Parts: sequence; structure tokens; C-alpha cells
Amino acid sequence: MEEENMEEEGGGEAMMDDQNHNNWGAGGYGRHLLGERLLPPAGPPRPSGPEHNGAGLRGCEPGAAAGRAGAAGAIAAINISASTSKFLMNVITIEDYKSTYWPKLDSAIDQLLTQSPGDYIPISYEQIYSCVYKCVCQQHSEQMYSDLIKKITNHLERVSKELQASPPDLYIERFNVALGQYMGALQSIVPLFIYMNKFYIETKLNRDLKDDLIKLFTEHVAEKHIYNLMPLLLEAQSTPFQITPSTMANIVKGLYTLRPEWVQMAPALFSKFIPNILPPAVESELQEYAAQDQKLQRELIQNGFTR
Repeated sequence: MEEENMEEEGGGEAMMDDQNHNNWGAGGYGRHLLGERLLPPAGPPRPSGPEHNGAGLRGCEPGAAAGRAGAAGAIAAINISASTSKFLMNVITIEDYKSTYWPKLDSAIDQLLTQSPGDYIPISYEQIYSCVYKCVCQQHSEQMYSDLIKKITNHLERVSKELQASPPDLYIERFNVALGQYMGALQSIVPLFIYMNKFYIETKLNRDLKDDLIKLFTEHVAEKHIYNLMPLLLEAQSTPFQITPSTMANIVKGLYTLRPEWVQMAPALFSKFIPNILPPAVESELQEYAAQDQKLQRELIQNGFTR
């Protein structure tokens, strides 16, 4: 009778079943066994919300010794419903992960990495977020993290090869597109994997997912192209309007974010877009500053700009 009452309570609420019929709605096993805080939110993740304070998924990953020690007693103390027992018998195996869960994530990551600004991506963020959540709870975080890093590394290696084949007159613009596209993709990828970041990367690896993914771009793209890119940027700087100011600003700021020490390769260039790069001006160099300003004004007039 008690079990039937449970089913009736959850009968009017939406349920999300995976291929193993694991109920993740408010009426399934989550409310009775793991608590309402564990249920994934209805929409895309909100990293700043109270549900990400670290209290929700402590028992999902191995290492929560106290939770495991009391698990047998807790199960014995409650009347487990038939749906809960079914879930415990139908866990997400590594084969399930590889055949069902990771392919969904793989496809979504592909679309996010290759989208252009403003594109509509026909993926369900709620579904992807739920896949990540379930895999974390089923202790597949390590495999999922490895697959994610491998996936993005392969993508960046293709991007690097495409840049190598670019002619000099298109090189700067294509690097800017690659950098902007990747950083834009991270704004979606990182929140979708927030549970893996919180309960595996931060807890066990003592790192952060966003930092790891930015490092991948630095190692597989920027480091391989910086010595070809920098001379072209300096040449473009000396030739006004060869590239748009916004493109120059995006690249310089991006390079500084990836590797601040690259400032030493072209301090004057970086100082135009990054504050406090150069030492303070001294009185003995005021005439030189004035001469540089006059030169810039002459170049602007020659290119059609009037006072």
C-alpha cells in the first residue's frame, strides 16, 4: 500500500527515463533515496545557484566514506520501493556509457565546437546536462573526463593544421576566428559538465575544467603558431587598418589570457590593449611620445581621416 501511495504521489510529475528505465523525475528514486537536492534542474545549469554549493552529490562519487558506511543501515531502515530496487539492479555499466551516454555528449560537443557566433544549436541542454549528471552518480567521471579531453584535443589539432595551411593575408583573421569560436564554445561546454567539474576535477584532480580546456588551446594551437603570428601582428600594427582594430584587440587580449609572458615578445603592441604593461612614463621620454603621436596623426590623415 505504501508503495502504491508513492507511485500516486509522483504520477502527475514529468519523469525522465534512460535506456535502463532509471527514473530521474521528482516521483522516482531520487526523492526517496538521495534527496531532492540531487535532482538535476529543469533547465541549463546555473553555476552560481545554491544547488552548486557542494552539498548535493557527496555520495555519488567514491571517497565519501561516511556515506558508504551508513548506506546499509539507511537502506535497512526504509522500505525501498520497487522502482528503487529496479534502479539498483540496472546501473549504468561502462558498456551503457560507451554505447548510449557518451555518443550523445560527443555529438553535442561537436556542434558546440564548430558553431559560428549567433548560430542556433539544435541540442537539448537539459538532456546533455542530465547525461553528465547520471554518469557522475554512476562513477563514470574519470572515463568521461578522459573522453572529453581526447575529443577536444583532436578538434584543436585539426584547427592547428588548418591554420598552418592559411596564406599570410588570411592568417591573422583565421586565428582570430579559431580563438573566438573556441572560447565561445567553452561558455557552453564548461557549464554542461559542471557536476563532473565539481565532484571529480576539483575534488580529485585539484584543478578546474575551464583552466584545463584553455590550456589545451594554448598547447595545441597558440604555442604552435605564436612565432608565425607575432611578426604578422607587428606588421599589421605598423600598417594602419590592415586588419580591423577589433580583430587586433581580440587576438592580443586572447594571447595575454593564454600566456601572460608572451607580452615580452612585443611589449609595445600588448600595451595598446592591456593596461599597465609598460613601466610608467618618465619626463625624459615625453618628446618621443609626442613624436609617436604626431606620426599616428599623419597616418590617419593619409588614410582619409580628418581632424
